[in-house]
Amino acid sequence: MQVFLFVTVGWIFSVCLHEFGHAVVAYKGGDYTVRDKGYLTLNPIHYTDPVYSLVMPLIFLFMGGIGLPGGAVYINDHLLRSKAWRTWVSLAGPAMNVLLTLALCIPFWLGMLDMRFAPGLAFLIQIEISAVLFNLIPVPPLDGFRAISPWLPEEISERLLQQSNVLIWVLFILMWYVRPLNEAFWNLVYAGMSLVGVDYNLAMMGWREFAFWRR
Repeated sequence: MQVFLFVTVGWIFSVCLHEFGHAVVAYKGGDYTVRDKGYLTLNPIHYTDPVYSLVMPLIFLFMGGIGLPGGAVYINDHLLRSKAWRTWVSLAGPAMNVLLTLALCIPFWLGMLDMRFAPGLAFLIQIEISAVLFNLIPVPPLDGFRAISPWLPEEISERLLQQSNVLIWVLFILMWYVRPLNEAFWNLVYAGMSLVGVDYNLAMMGWREFAFWRR
């Protein structure tokens, strides 16, 4: 339960940080409405959507330890000063996950981590890396698509965004049931963990401790 609580609270914080990244860059880019909506804080209440912020992220976390940021920050794209700002706003969320991942790695790099806590922290790092990679897939409504959508013909972009709910579920099903896609994704996650110097075997130990209901 200690690992479960640590990872769950850490993940909620990272979702807030992810959405705060979107909001603060949008504010710099000209969308003054994010301040009035209360997005320029790390208060999870302001980023909560019942389904996409709570239900879906927790389901995917419990099923397989994949990070699915699910906050709800509504950006007024028409107030942003350029297409480039719209792209930077979309990439700011994953960038926050990258920064948090690097911060979480510091105890490993400095050799200052008690091994009792290493598996849980390694598992949280794995979740963060998976969140970055998943979010950058160019499928609506993920940030990867929103980063390139300003440069697409507006009619095509709008049509694809209108199909977001269908397309995201198609992506989930493909990644869950098509083994080569599933393996390719997790190989990238493990490569990312190797890049930051964290043993993915520790993360697997953390997953087993996190998923106490499977014992």
